[in-house]
Amino acid sequence: MARRRLNLEYFIARRIYASREGGRRMSPAVRIAVAGVALGMTVMTLSVAIITGFKQEVRNKVIGFGSHIRISNLDSNVSYETSPVVADDSLLSILSSVPGIKHIETYATKPGLLKTASDNQGIVLKGIDENFDWTFFRSNLKEGDTIALSQGVISSQALISRYLSKLLNLKSGDSFLAYFVMDNVRARKFTVAGIYETGFEDYDKFYVLADIRQIRRLNNWDDDEVSGLEIMVDDYERLDDIADDIVYALSGRADSKGNTLSIRSIHELNPMIFGWLDVLDTNVGIILVLMTAVAGFTMISGLLVIILERIQMIGILKAMGETNERIRKIFLYLAFFLIGKGMLWGNVIGIILCIVQARFHVLKLDAATYYLDAVPISLNLQWILLLNVGSMTVSMLMMLAPSRIVATVEPAKTIRFE
Repeated sequence: MARRRLNLEYFIARRIYASREGGRRMSPAVRIAVAGVALGMTVMTLSVAIITGFKQEVRNKVIGFGSHIRISNLDSNVSYETSPVVADDSLLSILSSVPGIKHIETYATKPGLLKTASDNQGIVLKGIDENFDWTFFRSNLKEGDTIALSQGVISSQALISRYLSKLLNLKSGDSFLAYFVMDNVRARKFTVAGIYETGFEDYDKFYVLADIRQIRRLNNWDDDEVSGLEIMVDDYERLDDIADDIVYALSGRADSKGNTLSIRSIHELNPMIFGWLDVLDTNVGIILVLMTAVAGFTMISGLLVIILERIQMIGILKAMGETNERIRKIFLYLAFFLIGKGMLWGNVIGIILCIVQARFHVLKLDAATYYLDAVPISLNLQWILLLNVGSMTVSMLMMLAPSRIVATVEPAKTIRFE
């Protein structure tokens, strides 16, 4: 029966590591190196978790108010006072045939003035129908309920934000008047069905949701006329490709009344916000490079200290016939153990801090500036594994250079002195 060859380099490295761990004789330089790896891993874990969470939260809020793709009248691209498009069966049939579309809903917008006995505020009334997806607003509902819509009766209910409810001293069940300037001033009375709060003040300050038929009556539109259509896709990563497919499907087409259609993705509708989010990727990349470099260089100093401490052992091994490459493997194994220890502690500390922040929202943010009231966290097993594999790979590659010092050791000189 064949015997397995003993991996001598691994065995020696394990013994050195075990003696340091058990006897607690690890030199300060090596302790600092391990701590540097742990700190770097903690910072990298937190950075990726925060940036990923921040991008997801802001993106979801923008999409919650405006969907993934919006189709509107070409004449309505710069105003909430829109020209209509006809959302008939022909248009909906074409859109339904495009792969990747998950949901289609119609909307209408109308700028107005919300007024109570004590105060007033400019608003955008967004009309929705019974096909509206309430997922986003239900998750941010703070009081009351969503609007009840039915085929037969035009609803006078409205959903307002917490910002507007505080400003105008409104609560669920209260009534208010909204005024709209047209050929003359028209007023509509609404009842507060519910109050939402997204923390996205740029939108919370203005948006009031109501029955789309209210806006049709104000604008004297037909039953199939709307400001536009909002489309949700089943894969955000393919958003731009699906938008291009819709442009191709509708190329050269107008609606049944000859209106030219404009198709824009949420990226095009909010270029400043998504451009800002893209810059965050650059920032986190810089952080990862810097922290990997810091951890790597501190580990280099630690490995050099270990080699110098074991200079006599190196001389003895060479005298016994060990090659430089095999002796280098001993210290590379040892570096792997120490880096692994630092990364393990870094992961544990980083993940614990992420869980604490996600659960208790310890670190707060100014929602007016950052669109969120607390630092968001997104933990994902895939990027944690990639981060660890990448960090370990880069760190071990950085260990190759200092390990070459083994080749400079001369057995005759090192064994001579005790």
